[in-house]
Amino acid sequence: MPQFILICRDKADHLDLRMKTRPVHLDYVANAADVDVLTAGPMLDDDDKPRGSVFLLAAETKESVQSFAANDPYQQAGLFEEIEIKAFKLVACALLKKE
Repeated sequence: MPQFILICRDKADHLDLRMKTRPVHLDYVANAADVDVLTAGPMLDDDDKPRGSVFLLAAETKESVQSFAANDPYQQAGLFEEIEIKAFKLVACALLKKE
């Protein structure tokens, strides 16, 4: 299945909206129907505060990824300033190790 990187950049000064919407966003990501979420997490600013989201997705089409992004509760709430979708090919992967 094709893979895509989805990069969603938050609007400035919208951390409160992100935190308020976070539970429904996490539920949406966990139950995604038309895409497989391979990995996901927030981008952090210089103060280690969330300032966007990055997803590695597997989906049949780019349109499926566009639909996933458009229906994300963060997007529906008006959090994202910009959404970027790029085709991607995973060639290496390492598991995070706990010390």
